[in-house]
Formats: sequence, C-alpha cells, structure tokens
Amino acid sequence: MSTEHGPADAAVVIQVGVRDLLPRDLSACAWSGSATHLRYVERELARAAVGEVDYLAVTTPVDLPVAIGGIDYQVAEAAGTLWQLAVLPALQSCGLGTLLIRSAEQRIRDRGLRRAELAVEENNSRARALYERLGYTAYGRKPDAWDEEEPDGLIRRYRTMCVLMRKELCDPARP
Repeated sequence: MSTEHGPADAAVVIQVGVRDLLPRDLSACAWSGSATHLRYVERELARAAVGEVDYLAVTTPVDLPVAIGGIDYQVAEAAGTLWQLAVLPALQSCGLGTLLIRSAEQRIRDRGLRRAELAVEENNSRARALYERLGYTAYGRKPDAWDEEEPDGLIRRYRTMCVLMRKELCDPARP
C-alpha cells in the first residue's frame, strides 16, 4: 500500500477456520505440490473416509485452503503421525502452521492418544524450529524417499534424511 507520502505498511487480519480437507479442495491446493503430490493426497482422502487418517485444512472466510496436513494413525502405535504439512508460501510465518499443528494435536487427543510424532528433513531448519517451539523433541533419524514430478513431467525419486520428532500430549481436561 502507498500513500501520497510514500509506501506504507498495513496489517490485514482475517479469520480462518480448520476443517477436514475435502476432494473438492484439491484444485485449490496446487500451491502445496505437484500434480503427482495432489493425486497422492486424493488417495489419502479415501483413507480419511475410513478413519485411518485425518487430513485437515486451514481455510479462509471464502473457504479456500491456505494450509493443509495429515495425521496418520497407522504409522506408530499409540500415536498420531503428522505428515505433509504445508502452508501457502505467501502466508508462511503468520501462525497458520501453528494453528494446523495444534488442531492436529487435538484430533490425536480426541482419539484417546497422547503422543504426536513427525519427521522433518534435516535441512529444513525453519520447520524444525517451529516444531521445537511447539514442544517437539528429536529422538532419531531415518532416511525417507518419495516420487516427485519435474516441470518437464518426468517423475524422479527424491531421497532425504529426516529427523524424527515427538511430543507427549497432555489431556487439557486433566491438571
């Protein structure tokens, strides 16, 4: 924004909500990854329909997803595993990732589980700092890999090393 006296900063505040990600949302989530990634998310929504995972969306007042992420209940015993957490790049560092993670933790608690786990790429220091700020601690490392679609349409296998992190979730109803 600018005024007659030059540039000016302005803060815009909008309310957001958290709900289940729906198949109809996928076309509005191209910012979160390639077409291959979105096909994978679509398959995960089928798992959500049978209760194996939850897939959440932080949405704007016009119901557009600006942050998404899943919780898999089949990966670790007695825990929910957060994965595929993503925030629209233009809105990173605005608290949406924190809201998404806290909502995911509540979903885990609602299932009677008391631990959240996740894996973060070793070179993703920004995400790791967020997780640490939210109370996650590292407990190990493991390699990971997935298919990625290149701009030319070719699929390549992406390989990385991840830090494993966990957080014990307290029951807010108990002191």
